[in-house]
Amino acid sequence: MRESGAGALADVSIRVEGSSALSTSSRVADGVLRIHRRRRLRRKEIAAYSEAIAAALGVDPFGGRDDIDLAEAGDWRLLLMDNQIQGLLLGDRPFLSIRGLLAHPALRRFVTVDMGAVRFIYNGADAMAPGITDADPSIQIGDLVWVRDERNLRPLAIGEALLAGPEMVASKQGKAVRSIHHVGDPLWKLDESPQE
Repeated sequence: MRESGAGALADVSIRVEGSSALSTSSRVADGVLRIHRRRRLRRKEIAAYSEAIAAALGVDPFGGRDDIDLAEAGDWRLLLMDNQIQGLLLGDRPFLSIRGLLAHPALRRFVTVDMGAVRFIYNGADAMAPGITDADPSIQIGDLVWVRDERNLRPLAIGEALLAGPEMVASKQGKAVRSIHHVGDPLWKLDESPQE
């Protein structure tokens, strides 16, 4: 652990083993995913990210906080709160990570899949239209969305919409959501690493 004027900041790493770690969202193959280039965000930056997330998901995860850090891990740009990955910057678009969605349940941009699709989503597969039972009707093509199971309504993945919300539910073939981050991927496991 290293000390900084902004508080204790940890370098965290995880070893990614074997080819099973490769998926559309892993962005790492047989390497080490480490958090680095960590810096404390200014209040204006936090407010801008918080407003964008609130507009997209209907929840404000960083409201009133001034202790949010921006860091990098491989190709990922991360928003950290209390040493936990709560958000991602995908291009210039902030969005909650799966752990962020677990801590701050979202009200919008959900895609619900049937229980038969869950194991595939857990393994990093894209969400296929035949497995989708419900979707937020306001979803547009290119929007960042979160995928949940129909029984527990818990987040399984983050992805990019390839179809509009109503089309996802109506369509009987093809991909509906391109997976970016899913439960069990290196980014998820990075948060499980012991932070010394």
